[in-house]
Amino acid sequence: MWTKHHRKRKFGRLVLPAITIAFVSYFGYHSIHGELGLIATDEFEKQRFLKAAELAKLTAERQDLERRVALMSDGSLDKDMLDEEARYQLNVSRPDEITIFNNYF
Repeated sequence: MWTKHHRKRKFGRLVLPAITIAFVSYFGYHSIHGELGLIATDEFEKQRFLKAAELAKLTAERQDLERRVALMSDGSLDKDMLDEEARYQLNVSRPDEITIFNNYF
């Protein structure tokens, strides 16, 4: 009768814990430093706040432009606004007047 006797190895008991530690370490590292990790999420939030502020600024600028265009439309043509815009765009003034331009943008 044949029997096999195996010698107990210490290495065999460490294989599964070593693989588990490797997987947990890999996924743990990438959950913090990865492309979609915690640090990247903070950067996305900072960019979102900056873009929201830029959007608010551009929205206010657009509303100002829409208000100015409404003053120059056919239905309610404001002659002073038209004269001011023409002088600003053409850089024209009479010799006896002083013109001070405020940049709107």
